[in-house]
Amino acid sequence: MYAVEVRHHIMIAHSFRGAVFGPAQALHGATFVVDAAILAETLDQNGIVVDIGRLDEALKAVLAPLNYKNLDDVPAFAGKNTTTEFLTRHVHEKLAEVARSGGLGRDGRELHAIRVTISESHVARAWYEAPLW
Repeated sequence: MYAVEVRHHIMIAHSFRGAVFGPAQALHGATFVVDAAILAETLDQNGIVVDIGRLDEALKAVLAPLNYKNLDDVPAFAGKNTTTEFLTRHVHEKLAEVARSGGLGRDGRELHAIRVTISESHVARAWYEAPLW
């Protein structure tokens, strides 16, 4: 399996509901490092998985509505705990829309999967990986 991966970050605020979260139930900030990998079983005629520049721009576009936001105020997240795990799937779903439509410079049917990893510190991260089809 081949993969190409890009990285960006977002700065957010949020709070959680539930005793399991302890002090994180209060409003707090985080800087998340977000990695997005596209996986394919073959390379295209140019010898690449996807156009890395397009992937870079797609990840930036997916993250832009979240950056410098209080996620508690984002209507699409109403009633949700915006955990690291939750956010990995959200970013995956948005990138999958771009990939399936050919927006990464390659027929989306030729791509196998996307993995999104979000690091919340140098010792903790979560990821979500799923096939595109």
